[in-house]
Amino acid sequence: MSLKPPKHSEMKWPDKRESKKRKISLDYNLIVTEGTKTEPQYFELLKENINRNEKNRIQLEIIGSGKNTRGLFEYARSLVLKSPNGYSHVWLVYDMDDFPVDRFNVTATLCENYGTKDGVTYHAIWSNECIELWFLLHFSYMQSNLHRFEYFPKLTEYLAGFGEYKKNRDDLFDILLPHLDTAIENAEKLSLEHEGCTPAESAPGTMMFEMMQKFRPYLIIPSP
Repeated sequence: MSLKPPKHSEMKWPDKRESKKRKISLDYNLIVTEGTKTEPQYFELLKENINRNEKNRIQLEIIGSGKNTRGLFEYARSLVLKSPNGYSHVWLVYDMDDFPVDRFNVTATLCENYGTKDGVTYHAIWSNECIELWFLLHFSYMQSNLHRFEYFPKLTEYLAGFGEYKKNRDDLFDILLPHLDTAIENAEKLSLEHEGCTPAESAPGTMMFEMMQKFRPYLIIPSP
């Protein structure tokens, strides 16, 4: 289905003859991730869940770029400029890992400075130190600044009954989904703890909750 936004003149309730021909999609999102497997797999399952509940209402295009920091922003911007369809929101998902402080901070600064332009809003969805922090926050609030590899055994412990945590698991979104509200609450609490700090200074921290708060109303969430 085309992602091209409807013309202003088309923004009306369709009559019975039109209703079977088209649906007006209300939101167009581009998610560009630094990672090429773990994050795209997670967001593809997010997309599947939304489509089960709100078919074609929220449009999601997901690209695992393999690019990082400033290159991630520039790559996403090039996709926006080349696209004939247009987007409402562009979400840049990336980790701190071992990048220098200035390189990590610059992407968030670019998104903030660019803000909303030509109807497109850019969001810096960083995790310090890694996306695994977001996964762990589904189970527990944590303020300790761990190296990214230290998250793996902790996640394995919390995933008891679902096997060892490894990157690139294609079932992680569904396993974590019942605990999404806990993760949002914990991540937002961490964000408040680091209020006024740069992304590099916000360790541990993740802005994943900002994205998931937006999509939360469109998700089918099972009980824990």
